[in-house]
Amino acid sequence: MDQRGIGAPLHVRPDGPWRKVPEHLTAYGNAVVHTTWGEWLPAAVTQPRLRLLLGRDWTRCRRIPDPTVRYRFVASRLLMKYTAAAALRVEPESLDVSYRLGGRPYLRGFDQIDLSLTHTGDLMAVGLSRNGRIGVDAEPADRRMRFDVLQAQMCTPTEAAELARLPQDEQAAETLRLWTLKEAYTKALGQGMRLGFTEFGFGLRTGRLLAPDGTRGSRGEWSFATHRALGRYLLSVACHDTGLDTAHDTSARTMLDPGFAAAMAETS
Repeated sequence: MDQRGIGAPLHVRPDGPWRKVPEHLTAYGNAVVHTTWGEWLPAAVTQPRLRLLLGRDWTRCRRIPDPTVRYRFVASRLLMKYTAAAALRVEPESLDVSYRLGGRPYLRGFDQIDLSLTHTGDLMAVGLSRNGRIGVDAEPADRRMRFDVLQAQMCTPTEAAELARLPQDEQAAETLRLWTLKEAYTKALGQGMRLGFTEFGFGLRTGRLLAPDGTRGSRGEWSFATHRALGRYLLSVACHDTGLDTAHDTSARTMLDPGFAAAMAETS
């Protein structure tokens, strides 16, 4: 698996540890955190600053009738805010999470920072990058994905040939890993399921992006990684490096978009 430039996911709770988030952002250009709903439930229920923390998501939160769904929504938004705040070394209340068409989150005023959120079961994870696009996806590690059933809808001819040679148990595990990688990649592109999974592939041994005919699909600007999270989930990450000389200082004053800062100054 080609894991160049992607640090191992960090397990975080509301009280941290957060110091490794800016360290990973400086060292790799990205940081990925994971946690469980349960670890964030007390903060979602009892946080006195919740309205300030949620910002424009407060109204959306209040409209969710199911308490379980509402608390999970709150927990995921707090995780995004706390992760971004740790990376930028600011208070989470000072950040504004907005959404693009299709629901992809972003930080208003910080165009250089890209965000991705995923959740499954009791796991939620956030990826953050300053070098380019990032996508994260997770599935339970024990989920059985049958290659013979999914081959036509998710595999290139090269992938299908490689998978067909594997023993059945290994075949199922590799099919699941490929699924999470493809989800992470299409999320990073902002395409979701609109980009067919048979339109690109991965080398099973190298983890590199491939064209459907098995030739290289990139010149090294993409990196991919799959890790076990909490011992029972597969968490895959796709990171794009634009090749620009981004700042290693990840404080808010450095990463804030100048145009946004000027607009805010004019309205204050």
